[in-house]
Amino acid sequence: MRLPLLALLARGPAHGYELKQDLERLLGAAYPQPNIGQIYVTLSRLEKTGLIEGEEVEQSSRPNKKIYHLTDAGQEALRVWYEETADEPRLRDEFFMKLALAPQTGLADQVALINKQRRHYLNTMRTLSKLVTGENRDNRTARLLIEGAMLHLQADLDWLERCQEELEEPE
Repeated sequence: MRLPLLALLARGPAHGYELKQDLERLLGAAYPQPNIGQIYVTLSRLEKTGLIEGEEVEQSSRPNKKIYHLTDAGQEALRVWYEETADEPRLRDEFFMKLALAPQTGLADQVALINKQRRHYLNTMRTLSKLVTGENRDNRTARLLIEGAMLHLQADLDWLERCQEELEEPE
């Protein structure tokens, strides 16, 4: 949440609720709706670290609001973020750890684990399919996010198939 908020503030000053609305508009229903409390906690932390500065703005008929703007340090943090590549390969996959350790514990069957995980991925795929044709169909960013998630799920389903094939082969 930290760096996306900085990126939104790179466009110009905003208060927390505006940032929440901007995230919702940008990502649509494809992305979990940001919690306003989480946004304000994150803004407070960003301010403490000097990446943003807040300024109280008086409002005549409402309580004062705090408008945040990006500092030079925040701008630099964004530059670094955009230069970095995304996550490394998922070598610490929790499901794979369960799969690898199941025979040693005797508490779970490997094929049953694969089948359960496959059902979970397929259900998630169905949910995402509904999202891409629903209210997100006109939101290009949301569609791309959903399509990316579906491609990752398809790769995970293919990998589960490969795991099952390998486990069913005699050694």
